[in-house]
Amino acid sequence: MITTTNITLGYGKRVLFKDVNIKFTPGNCYGLIGANGAGKSTFLKILSGEISPDKGEVNIGPRERVAVLRQDHFVFDEETVFNTVIMGHEHLYKVMMEREAIYSKADFTEADGVRSAELEAEFAEMNGYEAESEAAVLLNGLGIPEELRQKKMKELEGGDKVRVLLAQALFGNPDVLLLDEPTNNLDLKSITWLEDFLSRFANTVIVVSHDRHFLNQVCTHTADIDFGRIQVYVGNYDFWYHASQLTLKQKQNENRKVAEKAAELKEFIQRFSSNASKAKQATSRKKLLEKLTLEDMPVSNRKYPHIMFKPDRPCGDIILEVKGLSKTIDGVQVLDNLDLQVRNGDKVAFVGGNSLARTTLFQILAGELEAEGGSYRWGVTISHSYFPKEHSAYFDNDLNLIQWLGQYGPPNEGETFARGYLGRMLFSGDEATKKTGVLSGGEKVRCMLARMMLSGANALILDEPTNHLDLESITALNDGLIAFSEVVLFASHDHEFVSTIANRIIEITPGGIIDRVMNFDDYLESADVAAERDQLYHGHADLTL
Repeated sequence: MITTTNITLGYGKRVLFKDVNIKFTPGNCYGLIGANGAGKSTFLKILSGEISPDKGEVNIGPRERVAVLRQDHFVFDEETVFNTVIMGHEHLYKVMMEREAIYSKADFTEADGVRSAELEAEFAEMNGYEAESEAAVLLNGLGIPEELRQKKMKELEGGDKVRVLLAQALFGNPDVLLLDEPTNNLDLKSITWLEDFLSRFANTVIVVSHDRHFLNQVCTHTADIDFGRIQVYVGNYDFWYHASQLTLKQKQNENRKVAEKAAELKEFIQRFSSNASKAKQATSRKKLLEKLTLEDMPVSNRKYPHIMFKPDRPCGDIILEVKGLSKTIDGVQVLDNLDLQVRNGDKVAFVGGNSLARTTLFQILAGELEAEGGSYRWGVTISHSYFPKEHSAYFDNDLNLIQWLGQYGPPNEGETFARGYLGRMLFSGDEATKKTGVLSGGEKVRCMLARMMLSGANALILDEPTNHLDLESITALNDGLIAFSEVVLFASHDHEFVSTIANRIIEITPGGIIDRVMNFDDYLESADVAAERDQLYHGHADLTL
């Protein structure tokens, strides 16, 4: 169990937390949510002891161990993958290293014998004899193949490093597990494995994530950071969302009724205060009016951008035809004789383990990359707009946001028009004059979405658009694409995003494509799809969902 007593933290005049008293109990998984900048990651750092609050304290049970998903991907570069995982249980690792050092001595003394007996007892008490098999199970579940496990961390790709660090946090059955964005860089198979692991985990979990489906699957409670405090709700993310919206609506309705009653009383008092026969009633109503109070609605940190894509014209009958498309990247065949036809009304999610194939296809269709073989043709009625996964080049300039967005707007529109669009995307007032060089990842994504909104395109191509966005922006984008009446081609690791938008699923495999007109959840559960996938992925087990 982990509790906080009067935790207060501020930066300058801005107070993140004030007198936060909260208890996180074993057997529960708490989803820590809040707007960007609300202090989610900061609160996890306070709980882990990485930073100290201005006031208050964190209390952890005696002999209880806290494990944290580390964000520094280079700190273990000189360690092997296996050792890095074991180091998640610091004391066990120290015992293991001392034990190995004693047993490797050429001159084993009587004192060494006594010490080794003590170490063996400690080692057994901490389930050290199962450490190797437990680490292997964790690494296997997270998609780290056996051949990588004796390599040094510096030899791994960035995504694999993140998986190893996640295995490190999960190792050794910690009493309190703190996870900040654990699904980043995980494929669907690994996310599903992690969901199952956390569902069986018997101790305390506190997790920050922008993946709504993941929060719904694993969380028993939701801890909402807003209004400068943390409110705990029983239930997952969906339950919190509906409960909080209902509470907000009830408060608004109560305030509206009070305001209407106050207006009615004021009108009566004004009309009859000088009327002798009504003076007594007017005085009575004055007393009632004095007792009426409007409850202050605290200002929420949570803001939703206004995302709406309006096509300049509807799509015609011919949308997109792809025939025999092929492309090799760095000697690897990424696309091999791909055939595809997109139809009117299609909202196609491209899924699968090979993100390079999806990105390459999108780049070709957007005209940013040349194919080596085959062809593609957009219909004459089609105008398309592209959201690339890597978009930093768009911000490699010294423009402010008004100037930046002005590049993509109608030629005759000026600053007022640009400010209007930026305001919809939460850049109001002085925020609109920020330089592109100081934007955060989420701010850049919102700018790119504003650029797409200005295009008037009737075919949208989006490659991982939810990366870097907070839950509010993901929800707004999700709703905007559901409401969009024309064609969408997209890729995303956000389960909820894919399952609520797509009406067609295409999986690019080494042996061809799987193409189904169905929603994502039905696709995942389809035995027919699973059989076809097994056949097409035969010999390529590392490239599954």
